[in-house]
Amino acid sequence: MGLLSRSVLALLGSSLLVTASPTAIIEHTKRGTLIARQDGNYECKCYAGDDCWPAEAEWNALNSTVDGQLFNVIPDPAVCYQEYEGIPTYDAVKCAEVTQKWGEQQWQTDQQVSNLWVLWTNMTCLPPSAGGGDTCTQGHIPDYVIMATTHDHIKAGIDFVRENNLRLIIRNTGHDFLGRSTGYGALAINTHSFKDVEFIEQYTSSDGEYNGRAVKVGAGIQGRELYTLANQQNPPQTIVAGECPTVGFAGGYIQGGGHGPMSTHYGMAADQVLEFEVITADGEFVTANAAENADLFWAVAGGGPSTFAAVLTVTIKTFDDAEASGFNFDLTTTDPEEFWKGVEIFHSYSNHWIENGMFVYFELGHMLFRVHPAVAPKLNEAQLENITQPLLDELTAANIPHTFSTKTFQSFYDLYIDMFEDEGTGSAAHVGGRIFTKKDIAEHNKEIVEAYRLSAEGAGMFFIGHIVGPGEGLPTVNNAIHPTWRQASTFTISSLAVPFDASKALKDELQDYLTNVGDAALRDASPNGAAYVNEGNLEEPNWQEAYWGSNYPRLLELKEKWDSGRIFYARTTPGTEDWAVIDDLGRLCKKV
Repeated sequence: MGLLSRSVLALLGSSLLVTASPTAIIEHTKRGTLIARQDGNYECKCYAGDDCWPAEAEWNALNSTVDGQLFNVIPDPAVCYQEYEGIPTYDAVKCAEVTQKWGEQQWQTDQQVSNLWVLWTNMTCLPPSAGGGDTCTQGHIPDYVIMATTHDHIKAGIDFVRENNLRLIIRNTGHDFLGRSTGYGALAINTHSFKDVEFIEQYTSSDGEYNGRAVKVGAGIQGRELYTLANQQNPPQTIVAGECPTVGFAGGYIQGGGHGPMSTHYGMAADQVLEFEVITADGEFVTANAAENADLFWAVAGGGPSTFAAVLTVTIKTFDDAEASGFNFDLTTTDPEEFWKGVEIFHSYSNHWIENGMFVYFELGHMLFRVHPAVAPKLNEAQLENITQPLLDELTAANIPHTFSTKTFQSFYDLYIDMFEDEGTGSAAHVGGRIFTKKDIAEHNKEIVEAYRLSAEGAGMFFIGHIVGPGEGLPTVNNAIHPTWRQASTFTISSLAVPFDASKALKDELQDYLTNVGDAALRDASPNGAAYVNEGNLEEPNWQEAYWGSNYPRLLELKEKWDSGRIFYARTTPGTEDWAVIDDLGRLCKKV
């Protein structure tokens, strides 16, 4: 298939789609399309069918520049359908592979542009066995992808996007609840191949404040890979990374802040950064640390994913690994009143866990509460049992049925491999959440649990909790992360499932419930709390304050300095106030 064939197909279909949407094209311009809506006029990025869309020769020239690594995007499940937008695609063998692997996160992250949570693709091309319909269509995925293998490939893609006013997607794994790794009609740059890792025994930071062990990692390295390589050092090292093994460490995870099992001891992942190497919106290779481009260094460390630059490498602190212990816990009662009393009792110990250096991962739904696992770095089993005894005594006194078991390990790494469970993929849900402070837990725990119950029973909402206190180990920092994280005790992700065949009206209705009922109850119950940009609500009220607090004005200034042309975009990140996806097609546009 030639590089322009997708463009031709899009040109044939785009006018029908735009006509069907609640917008009207005013004119095509050399920079995009001007569209009118009831709420005003918008100037859009350039899409196939627009006058500004690059000609075939320009795409071919880009392909030559990136050494043949430019590809037309065809969704992976297209091999299960007879055709994809006029292109014959059916392949029984490949369809069997996609069907088998669809629920595996590592397989998904290894693909060109696959997103682990399919709501953001518009669910228009899924395997038939995983909720797919009768046809496979583009939905909200990119048109093209550069499978970058050199840093120059990334630069070439950014330059091409800037020169042609295209939408840009930086994609290293697609592990993103909020759809920032996909976008209709975009040029994606896949950075997954950058797996270089260099451990440094004696690293001195640019400001002289740190002298110790470090590791420099490429943009494509994933959490479990980095944990494993750190464990192989002498002596074994550990790092602050996420609990999920497939998260791309140097991507949105660290740019949004990054919490994990070691965060109560050492702080957030972005707190460990000693240096970034990036490509800016102007296509410049830049080093950012405490002494060089210090403002960019401050912003990229927690100021928002896909916001200021494309990260090539990040250098972070490492720490000597040590013994660790952990426990698993489940409520087993079938009585609703006993169940929610048990949740209230366990949740009330959040401050207790973090004050003892712990991290607790829990899942909560209607009559489901499971802790798999709770992590106690640097503590042995006897110490952990002593810490947990008050909880167990209180549950026993209240006659709350439960199960509880502990394990001990020679290292945190051994615990991580043994006790953390791999997660699935392919689901569709609206996502929100809330950071609860120590003060909120101490004064409003009952109300917080009542808020959980309201939407778990009322709408089947599901919660993933992370009892984590970055301020316990690192009470003050100088980066863009919301200051409320320093008072945090618990961070909870809220989610509300979306049927695969949901209409736009139903999706909007479910989003409204999440924002204005489920998450609203969590906000009301936590007057001292905040929100987390990596795992938050895209309709979060007053998101600038909720995600960054007092840091937002400076972040907005730095966005204007480092990306005035808005090359990098992710919803609810600094500088996106006037930008929106304004129609059913998925065009990204700026209000003018």
